[in-house]
Amino acid sequence: MIKLRTYVFIDSLQPQLAEYMATVSQGFLPLPGDACLWVEVSPGMAVHRLTDIALKATRVHLAQQVIERAFGSMVIHQRDQSDVREAGRILLERMGADLNHRERPRVAWQETIRSMTPDHTVLINRQNRRGSMILPGQSMFILESEPAGYIVYAANQAEKAANITLIDVRAVGAFGRLTLAGGEADVDEAAGAAIAALKNPSGT
Repeated sequence: MIKLRTYVFIDSLQPQLAEYMATVSQGFLPLPGDACLWVEVSPGMAVHRLTDIALKATRVHLAQQVIERAFGSMVIHQRDQSDVREAGRILLERMGADLNHRERPRVAWQETIRSMTPDHTVLINRQNRRGSMILPGQSMFILESEPAGYIVYAANQAEKAANITLIDVRAVGAFGRLTLAGGEADVDEAAGAAIAALKNPSGT
C-alpha cells in the first residue's frame, strides 16, 4: 500500500523558486509561471509507478524524482494548470486516496534573526551555493517543516507576498528547510505568508 505523505499544488512558480528548482532538477527544468505538483510517498520506490502514470496520462514534464531510504518524491510541471491538476487527480484515483490521506504539515522550527552580522552571512553563503546570497545587515527568516515537500509551497507563497531573496529551499529528507532574507518588513511579511501556507496547503 502506498502512503501519501506530501501532496501540494502550486498554481504559478515564482521566478526565484523556479530558478532555484532548476539548479537541483535532473529532468525537464521548470520555468517561472509553470504550475507544479509535488508528491511524496512511502515506500520510496513506489514513486516510479506514480511517475509513469502521470507522464502517460497527461502532458506534464518530470522535473525531479528522488528516492530516499524511506520516502520517494516526484515533481511534475506544465505551463497549463489543467494538465497538472489532471495528473494529480489521476494519481490520487490510482492510489485510492484523497487529500485527507496526506500528512498535514508541521512547523518544526521558525525564527527571524535581525541585522545579520558579516561573519554569519559569509558562512551561510559558503554553505548554500544554489540560491542567492544573504547580505550583512539583512534580516533572515528560517523555517523547518515536516514532511519536507511542503516547504516548496511555503517558499512560493513567501516570494509572492514580499520582496525577499530566496537563500535556500531544501525539500527532501526528513525535514524541509527554507531560508530567506531581505529588509525587516519584507521578511516579516514573507514569514507570515510561509507559515500560513503550511497551515493551509494547496491541493487543488
